[in-house]
Amino acid sequence: MTGEAARLCVTNAKGGTGKTTVAINVAGALNERGRDVLFVDIDPQGNATEGLGLADAYDRAPPTLFDTLTDPAKRSAVNDLIESHEEMDVLPANIDLLHAEHELTIADLMDKLGSNHPEAVQALESQAINTKREHISSGYAIRALDTALAAIEYDYDYILIDSPPFYGKLTDASIFATQNVLIPALTEATSERAIELLIEQVAALEEHAGITVDTIGVVANRVEQTSEDEMMVDWFNAVFADHPVWEVRKRVALQRAFSAGTSIFAYDQPVDMEAVFLEIARACDRKFGFTEETL
Repeated sequence: MTGEAARLCVTNAKGGTGKTTVAINVAGALNERGRDVLFVDIDPQGNATEGLGLADAYDRAPPTLFDTLTDPAKRSAVNDLIESHEEMDVLPANIDLLHAEHELTIADLMDKLGSNHPEAVQALESQAINTKREHISSGYAIRALDTALAAIEYDYDYILIDSPPFYGKLTDASIFATQNVLIPALTEATSERAIELLIEQVAALEEHAGITVDTIGVVANRVEQTSEDEMMVDWFNAVFADHPVWEVRKRVALQRAFSAGTSIFAYDQPVDMEAVFLEIARACDRKFGFTEETL
């Protein structure tokens, strides 16, 4: 494959689905197949950043990922933020991302008000950290991550984004920037409503932004051998009849690898779920036109 990096967002607004663990292991599987991966942690909680052994980056002084998202003058600083990891490069989250929802909401309101309400726009600007009236153009907030990623000067095969576990401007910006989603979900009844909400959210985003979002597949995570698990896997297969549903069995080693700062592919003990994540990586390669492993 030639050209720009393939982009993929791992997303589910329901907390506790193991989203970050899935994202890290998909990135590890892509690396295992010889792909150069940039892992982007856009979650303000920074779980992936910490899980990949980059806790110091989470407390780094500005400029941070927050600044590259919200200040055009600091956009190129994204290149200086990228950290090396044995399996992938990482664009780490930072504590400043806690302000991002507020900042992007202000930017979106300023965009909607335009030049017809200068006093209201000025009042909003006074509440912002980086956003200025001269920055605002159509779709500024939703395009924030896409614009920041466009400033990256390094070549990658994949850019994989670990989105926040909630709906909001950051999640919308993550999905807009990739237009491809991988959905982790637990095999429990509460996942039904979460999946329904995600489908509705993606549909609304597609209509609002004039884009088409492709679903790579669903990762049924922490699957156990119970009737509820079997019922939920069947439900996933019915709802996503045109997409693969991969089953990741509950394994202590997945958490141990996370605690060790790696995917299961760099962990010091073999894990049988490697085969599942490699199949997800193969599906991504087929989707994005990578035809051979380059180990």
